[in-house]
Amino acid sequence: MTLSNKLTISRILLSFVFMYFIFSEGFLCKLSALIIFVVASYTDYLDGYFAKKRNEVTNFGKLMDPIADKILMLSAFLAFVEMNLVPAWMVVVIIFRELIITGVRLLALTKGVVMEASIAGKQKTVSQVLSVFVILLFIVFKEAGRQYFDFWGPDFEYWYRQIIFFMMIATVTLTVVSGASYIFRNKRVVWAAQNGKTD
Repeated sequence: MTLSNKLTISRILLSFVFMYFIFSEGFLCKLSALIIFVVASYTDYLDGYFAKKRNEVTNFGKLMDPIADKILMLSAFLAFVEMNLVPAWMVVVIIFRELIITGVRLLALTKGVVMEASIAGKQKTVSQVLSVFVILLFIVFKEAGRQYFDFWGPDFEYWYRQIIFFMMIATVTLTVVSGASYIFRNKRVVWAAQNGKTD
């Protein structure tokens, strides 16, 4: 197995470690969740970098890299829903989009067509990573404010939730637009896969 593919798999495993820490109590656990998320996100850059530099681009990597991204992102967003930080409908929209795109990729794969992630898809991923990172920063900041510095109050809580909401609106919008763009851009491939053609 190539180094880039090992990094992709490590991102999936780190998603479970992230979930453990984000639901654990205390400032250090929340901080650990933030660090793990940053490390896992960085593996997304590293696997692509090494795959190109070492000429190790594989069909496994093309398929699993975006799936690993989805597992990491959805783990975080579902955690935020459970923590009442993000409305459930936003995450449902994100999951719906990801299921459709993954389904299209798998359909194409059964016909011998490997569909790579688009530029819009990468931008969507960056937007989601940024949103999760900021929300995690807020969570760490809140824990520090409540446990160590005693400054957290209703005003901080209000603006904290407002910023999260509007960031998520932007992220959900980009997620939907990138999904529609991906389907439209690859409509010929989708049509060919549905009709058993690969040329």
